[in-house]
Amino acid sequence: MKLQLASQPGLLVFTGYGAGYVAISQQRYERSLVLMPDRVIEDAWQPDGFNDLTARHFEFLATLATEIVLLGTGDTLRFPPPALTDCLRTARIGLEIMDTRAACRTYNILVAESRSVAAAILLS
Repeated sequence: MKLQLASQPGLLVFTGYGAGYVAISQQRYERSLVLMPDRVIEDAWQPDGFNDLTARHFEFLATLATEIVLLGTGDTLRFPPPALTDCLRTARIGLEIMDTRAACRTYNILVAESRSVAAAILLS
């Protein structure tokens, strides 16, 4: 699906998504990643899928100094064990868990509102 959003120049947003990919500012990505308004993080956050998530992945997200993290869990909404995500709560960073399609749409809305947000997207 292609997303249309009137965005501010220079901010990275999702412009599409589908089975096994997301598009960010018209560039296609086929691996799990983190998107922030000013950068795409690929190599530092590479779980192979939902079942491969560890506390280390969430500890990395806590270092991003953002208000909220949107976790896109793929085609299906799944919740990681709280023990994995406690570091975000300790860092006073909100965590919203949703399927990847909803995470992409929500991220774009929050960026348009100038919110400090990161989208951690699982693609497999």
